[in-house]
Amino acid sequence: MFDEALLWRDSGDDMENAELEEKLLERLRARDERAFNELVKAYERRVFGLVFRMLGSRAESEDLTQEVFVQVFKAIGTFRGESKLSTWVYRIAVNLCKNRAKYLRVRHTGEQDELEEVAERVPLGQARGANVGQIERPDEMVAGKQVEAIVAQAITEIDPTFRECLILRDVEELSYEEIGEITGLPPGTVKSRIFRARAQLKELVEKRLGEKIR
Repeated sequence: MFDEALLWRDSGDDMENAELEEKLLERLRARDERAFNELVKAYERRVFGLVFRMLGSRAESEDLTQEVFVQVFKAIGTFRGESKLSTWVYRIAVNLCKNRAKYLRVRHTGEQDELEEVAERVPLGQARGANVGQIERPDEMVAGKQVEAIVAQAITEIDPTFRECLILRDVEELSYEEIGEITGLPPGTVKSRIFRARAQLKELVEKRLGEKIR
């Protein structure tokens, strides 16, 4: 049985991980339904988190997350292993998000009316790469969730051109090279967009908090 936990291993036996991934790919290409279910189980939470932070709507994100895996299954025969499987899945997710965001802007239905609850639904503290400490006191816990909600809302207001790079780097903790593979951007452009996105995010959060952030 494929060990999905190995998909997120940051260190260890890279050769073993590659072999496990190749076995999964063989089964996916053979249209093995159980392999597809394993893929969904291993990736769906992080794909949803990525999509939700890019779109800001839970309903839209749930629908689009399903569409990501439909597209992955349809296109798996075209995947040649030139990048990691996770990178390829993210590329599909990001491209679908861009298309959906354009559609929502045209239809004027992109209001993000659910983000005040984002800290409870998809807490940044549970996201890979988020540095949110454990909060013991109830008053600090409430304050922490409020800040997370403010940050989550602010992320959706960053220029879309910069937002995807910020999410991939600071939330998903992907390397500049992986982000380049996903977005098709050169490393220098990726770094520049992340820098500008962080500056925009800091300004937006400070405005809401009414104080400067160090």
